[in-house]
Amino acid sequence: MRAEIAEAPAVFARAAAGGAPGAAALLAGRRAIYTIARGSSDAAANILSYEFMRELGWPMTSLPPSIFSVGGGVDLQGAAVLAISQSGASADLVRSVEGARARGAAALAITNAPGSAVEAAADMTLPIGAGPEVAVPATKTVIGSVGAGLALLGEIVPGYAARAAAAADSMAALAGRSHPRRDALRAALLRAQHVYVIGRDTGYGAAHELALKLKETCALHAEAYSASEVLHGPLQLATKALTVLILDTGLPAIRDSLDTAEARLRAAGGTVLRISPADVGAGALTPAAAAAALLYLAYPVVLDTALALGHDPDSPATLSKVTQTT
Repeated sequence: MRAEIAEAPAVFARAAAGGAPGAAALLAGRRAIYTIARGSSDAAANILSYEFMRELGWPMTSLPPSIFSVGGGVDLQGAAVLAISQSGASADLVRSVEGARARGAAALAITNAPGSAVEAAADMTLPIGAGPEVAVPATKTVIGSVGAGLALLGEIVPGYAARAAAAADSMAALAGRSHPRRDALRAALLRAQHVYVIGRDTGYGAAHELALKLKETCALHAEAYSASEVLHGPLQLATKALTVLILDTGLPAIRDSLDTAEARLRAAGGTVLRISPADVGAGALTPAAAAAALLYLAYPVVLDTALALGHDPDSPATLSKVTQTT
């Protein structure tokens, strides 16, 4: 896992620069995108959805794979689906892509396994190109999935391509960098019993991914919330022992929301930590790339915490690399 985290900036840069020739033609006449993914790939899809909706003005949201893998599907005329899968091997995702195309959708896939079943079922595939990922928890493929999404958006919105290229350069420059408070973050997680991971916009998808990583590698109870939703019922848990990690992508529009959540959670008694790509001087990042950068900075903290707790983060006891569901 440590080696794969180290590869992530270069994987992102290659994927973001890889292009998506033919995507604009495939999506011509479509005005909505539904993502199909599970686990870490669904978190990457969540990150991308905010970026796509901002740039395209189209709705983009997650479609449960069970709609097609268990149910009879839904009408997707005039829409597209984007399936994201590290392995491209999950049977429910394959059935979902096949079912979506049968009900009128154009189907795109982001995968890391050339020749996978998901790729065969889709109209077009954007490769992550991360090489083998051996650790059960996905890291470089999650970050690479976001990079591939930027390449896709750059094909659909030509003006975005230059921003994606600049973000790719900024991410590549992060290679080997650690968060300056890495040890303090690990110490806080080692004391934690319950963790909220908070984000907004693209940071919300990153929050889902880090909460998942804390569960699967550290066996630590963690929940992801948006900075607005956490101020409703979930705020009450801060009156007990609660550790809060706020992910700040630096997007000006979300600053007030994050500031308010931070102040309210501190006032309620929570231990609050906040990280941003700006902490390592990263600039020229689109909001989705900033979310990917936050993952790169936070993954080593999660890894350090898992090892300090005596877990094997590469092979969590109850998990496998390819998850088969029904």
